[in-house]
Amino acid sequence: MSPGEKSSGVNPEQMAGCTIVLTSDRRSEELTASFERRGARVMRAPTLRIVPLGEDEWLLAVTKRVLAEPPTDVVVTTAIGLRGWIEAIDAAGQAAALLHVLAGARLMARGPKARGAIRAAGLAEEWAAESETTSEIVDRLLAEGVEGRRIAFQLHGVVDDPQVQRLRLAGALVEAVPVYRWGPTPDPGSVARGIDAICARAVDGVVFTSAPGAQALLDAASTSGRLDDLLAGLSGDVVAAAVGEVTAGPLRRAGISPLVPDRARLGALVRCVAEHLAMHRMDGLVTVCGVLKVRGCAAVLDGRVITLTPAPLAVLRELVRAEGQIVDRQTLLAALPGAAAEHAVEMAVARLRSSIAAPGLVETIVKRGYRVAVDAVPQPAVQADV
Repeated sequence: MSPGEKSSGVNPEQMAGCTIVLTSDRRSEELTASFERRGARVMRAPTLRIVPLGEDEWLLAVTKRVLAEPPTDVVVTTAIGLRGWIEAIDAAGQAAALLHVLAGARLMARGPKARGAIRAAGLAEEWAAESETTSEIVDRLLAEGVEGRRIAFQLHGVVDDPQVQRLRLAGALVEAVPVYRWGPTPDPGSVARGIDAICARAVDGVVFTSAPGAQALLDAASTSGRLDDLLAGLSGDVVAAAVGEVTAGPLRRAGISPLVPDRARLGALVRCVAEHLAMHRMDGLVTVCGVLKVRGCAAVLDGRVITLTPAPLAVLRELVRAEGQIVDRQTLLAALPGAAAEHAVEMAVARLRSSIAAPGLVETIVKRGYRVAVDAVPQPAVQADV
């Protein structure tokens, strides 16, 4: 269960029939469980993984320099980073010395989670960035003047953080502390399948929990020649959601406007996605067979979730969008992936009727096309389901 999420407040039908692509590796079990409790299906497509450096010689060498020349300021960017640093150095027998040095410095936290890790270590921060961004910390340091100051800067998964360069250019003596780094995806096949599903509009949402992870999905799509299709999907039928504004950065630069919760927390992210889909993507069409809703790879009819293959689903999506009006065969043919003849429309409609098992729901209008039977729509002469 996500922090702050109470099981009593979770509606197990809220996301029934929805499919979510999860791009994170860390805490993926927790996020998956949160979405599944709301009735969603989760496709895991971890674009990156966190690789702890542990007793890596680089981290040990950096720490020795920090101990030998104590910093005046320490920038703590992530809770996992500070904990990992202390644990790794504890294994080398230097944790007490590191904590002593940190206690003598001014500790600046990127946000509440980093602040919590500082306090859990028995230390006290002097200041935490309200925006939960590293740039806010650096802006404050630069405004104060940093020339000649020694600053220990805990890196956030990358070794070439541009914020470090800003401080160095202003004259600071920065010791970058690489506690962990981003590694390649542990499952390239799942990333490829996730990209395919987004391009085909076969999912309802994609969740991002880090800026490097968001960029990695864009890069993977570009490498496979599918970036334009991916961006089209994320700009249309598939909702992109980022845990915070930093994570949203690569998406915005690519022209995507993701959902971002008010608070940069995983629980808030899950609720934001669920509530958005419930409000904007899950309005039902009242038909003669009950309320009908269309999801990324399923339909929900009167509370019954019906998994559909791409062709029948594409037809149903067009019919529901028409809200009971007639949709001609050419329009439906254009919506079918890879189809070239109207016979494909007839086959897709037949499979749709067979899968949805609701006689009278999809009507054939002689020589004109098809429609979903909606009570409020005038009823011209129809041909029985075939």
